[in-house]
Amino acid sequence: MADNEQDRKSRNVPDKVWVGFDLGGTKMLAVVFDENFQVLGKKRRKTRDKTKDGVHLDRLADTIRMALEDAGADESAVQGIGAGCPGPLDLKKGVILEAPNLGWKNVELKDYFATQFDCPAEICNDVDAGVFGEYAHGAGRGARCVLGVFPGTGIGGGCVYEGKIFRGSTASCMEVGFMQMATEGPAAGVGPVGTLEGLASRLWISAEAAKAVYRGKAPNLAKLAGTDLASIRSGILSKAIEAGDKVIEELVALAAQQVGRAIGSLVNVLAPDIVVVGGGLAEAMPRLYLSETQKGAKRNVLPSLKSCFEIRIAELGDNATVLGAAAWVKQQAKGSGI
Repeated sequence: MADNEQDRKSRNVPDKVWVGFDLGGTKMLAVVFDENFQVLGKKRRKTRDKTKDGVHLDRLADTIRMALEDAGADESAVQGIGAGCPGPLDLKKGVILEAPNLGWKNVELKDYFATQFDCPAEICNDVDAGVFGEYAHGAGRGARCVLGVFPGTGIGGGCVYEGKIFRGSTASCMEVGFMQMATEGPAAGVGPVGTLEGLASRLWISAEAAKAVYRGKAPNLAKLAGTDLASIRSGILSKAIEAGDKVIEELVALAAQQVGRAIGSLVNVLAPDIVVVGGGLAEAMPRLYLSETQKGAKRNVLPSLKSCFEIRIAELGDNATVLGAAAWVKQQAKGSGI
């Protein structure tokens, strides 16, 4: 046994680890997993350094090194790094084509991580990574086909089919938020009117809830957040409902039914075993959101497919993307199971 290996074993330092990285949002998260995907260490940091313009790649690498230090693992132990990323991606080349919130265009993140840590690296859409995490170690374990729908500020979606992320040859897909649900109504910022995201996202709920506050119909929400859209988040909506604001409950129920209708249509196309519903709304109000989503799905799914699927609330929370990204790079590196 080599001296350095013997030293690692004596200090109980893991000799093989996998890293999952979540680049979404204002904060980034790096998590170090062992071979069985138990968490060994992690580091969460603000994505931007206020002293610099934009987001620099060395900040990402430093965050991974901090997570490795927290895990007590050497860089040489890293077997692979998987990153869940926002924005349009070139999955074949491992390039983030554009991420406006990061100030990035054509960033070769896959090659950067592979070079920095001398290991295999993969990037994937952050929602795809989250669905793969639920498939590998969460609510979709053991399923042949898992559909994921994640309502939040927007509405993201993904699908894992027979162990593979459902995607195009170079790009991610499953943009369920842009499904057209009506021929008129709100849009999702871009694209046609009457989209699922325009009709059922948390942003739509918050806007309608603010109107209810203004009209005096949601007194509890008025005390919690007033009419400030930025303050009317999933947890606040849940508290207002618990306090007795029926109009807020009706808004959430209506949005969840719209999501269910979209799920029903997707079941007709994909026939998944499990549909995982995640995101802030579902996690803050699991019973209400699940029951109303199920109602909506029953309206649109074909009678012959009603018994082929089950809707479940996501289990992994904030760890879904990092765990899924790490499991994905391990599968790609080993060419087999997870």
